[in-house]
Amino acid sequence: MEETLSESIDVAQLLPGMYIELEVGWLAHPFPTNQFKITSQKQIDTIRALGLQQVRINPAKSTLPGDPQTATVIPLRPARLDAQEQALRQLEAEQRRQQLATQEREQIACERRFGQTARQYKQALEQVHSNPREVMTQCRGMVDGFVTDMLSSGESAIRLLSDSMGDKLALHPVNVSVIALLLGKQLGLNASELSDLGLAAFFHDIGKSELPDRVRWLEDSFSAHEQKAYQEHVAHGVILGKRLELPPAALIAIAQHHEMADGSGFPKRILGESMSQLAKILALVNRYEGLCNPSRPAAALTPHEALALIFAQYRPRFDAAVLRAFIRMMGVYPPGSVVQLSDERFATVVSVNAARPLKPRIFVFDPRVPKHEALLLDLETMPDLGIKRSLKPGALPRAALDYLSPRQRICYFFERAVDTALEGPTP
Repeated sequence: MEETLSESIDVAQLLPGMYIELEVGWLAHPFPTNQFKITSQKQIDTIRALGLQQVRINPAKSTLPGDPQTATVIPLRPARLDAQEQALRQLEAEQRRQQLATQEREQIACERRFGQTARQYKQALEQVHSNPREVMTQCRGMVDGFVTDMLSSGESAIRLLSDSMGDKLALHPVNVSVIALLLGKQLGLNASELSDLGLAAFFHDIGKSELPDRVRWLEDSFSAHEQKAYQEHVAHGVILGKRLELPPAALIAIAQHHEMADGSGFPKRILGESMSQLAKILALVNRYEGLCNPSRPAAALTPHEALALIFAQYRPRFDAAVLRAFIRMMGVYPPGSVVQLSDERFATVVSVNAARPLKPRIFVFDPRVPKHEALLLDLETMPDLGIKRSLKPGALPRAALDYLSPRQRICYFFERAVDTALEGPTP
């Protein structure tokens, strides 16, 4: 028995009696199911209000009113597609399955490595007093592995992960380590310098483990006494760093990671010319990550907002060359930014090529495609499509907000950048 195919028609042609097959997620419409027979004009009005240009109807299941001789005729394509078109569709479906599988593998690989790194940090906190030599051996091996990967894999991409990765204690040092290493690579640091930077970034806040819980996370409401207690985490970090036998360059970076180029930092209020290069990198990355993931989630900025605030208001606090390199690397819309595209669609920036950041990979709201089947779009392969503006998640329409699920916490890792010379255009 041959299967009757459904057909697309303009929404203006909808009539009662047509059997409709909505190609949108069930959250995007108010009907109990995606497939049903239209029984009223109110249903037609509701469908048209969804903003769709066309919908699919199944002629075999449709019963239009009126005399069969005068009833509206719904044109049908042949029941069987010719063999060539069937083969093409099968090929496209298989290519899509392969792309989805690759996309999922990349995400899982990054999240697995992030999780391993977060667990390594928590283990280091537990053993820093009892077994510092073993902690140092393991953490140096981990950091050197990151450095080798970044230097040997060509261009690297900054990848956004799900916000369920790790807890607050480990999320911050892992994020700072990944971004600082990528920025150090952009600035031309060699392998030894990157290793020192990675260790400093990984351990920059280890001194907080010596603080009482109430002053471990900086709050605007802190009294002068609480501010002073909080700032002591820097000195504690240097002491623990010496216990771990960190390299001198890493110890200096930890000691200076809250100093600012304009002398407004702490604990010594030194100027930029007195800061080491590693400290300048660490101070900037630490501030950016803190704006995206503050102790109070309600105060969080989107990555785009954090970058814009640093450039517009905090620029004198950071080394000019380091800040320029950071903006070039992250792009105008860093991973995690919620954006509206030039064709008015909504999307989340998922991955940015650290060497070519202006055309990121994005996850686009498309109600016709189930969320778990959506492919990332690579804007490098789509010259006619760009980003129009950044949005706060709360400005998204409800259906787009549910689909995109903007991250409450920003988690980053790195991966090899997609080679667009080898990849075909993303559908």
